[in-house]
Amino acid sequence: MIPLPREVSFIMLRFIDLFFSLFGLLLLAPIMIIIIVIGYFDTGSPLFFQTRVGRHMKPFNLIKFRTMLPETESVATHLVASKAVTKFGAFLRKTKLDELPQLINVLKGDMSLVGPRPCLYNQLELIEERERRGVFKVLPGVTGLAQVNKVDMSTPEILAKLDQELNETMSVSRYFRYIILTLLGQGTGDCIR
Repeated sequence: MIPLPREVSFIMLRFIDLFFSLFGLLLLAPIMIIIIVIGYFDTGSPLFFQTRVGRHMKPFNLIKFRTMLPETESVATHLVASKAVTKFGAFLRKTKLDELPQLINVLKGDMSLVGPRPCLYNQLELIEERERRGVFKVLPGVTGLAQVNKVDMSTPEILAKLDQELNETMSVSRYFRYIILTLLGQGTGDCIR
């Protein structure tokens, strides 16, 4: 089978992103509304916005459901104490429901469903590794190769290596494979101290 040119596959994956993010938002809207209501009682602020590093290192606002206390410092998750996570937040993280608002980021074109997880601007070692490996040439994603292999941002060099591999081997079939593995519960979110 002849591989598709990169430009064609990028356009095809973007179309799939648009379709599934719009479909997901419509289908999951009732669940998201329930999470927002419970989130108001949990933290008083159910949505979480954070500036992340996007494609070509441009900033964008990542949207998630809040899983930590509002006063938690804005650092990589593996640097946050476990006591910062609320009980409801722990449930959202375990079920990956905290990621649902990122469908808005995908719809807007800030992210893809599959790609390297977007990092913070203060994760300098990871940014350096990713820049060296050309990872910022693609849209960041909700899930990807590193996530289904349980590699998080606490190991920047290993993560950047997997991100590079993801970019170099991306295909429509792998795109769906990573989504299915994520939905089946393979992998975990970033660990918390």
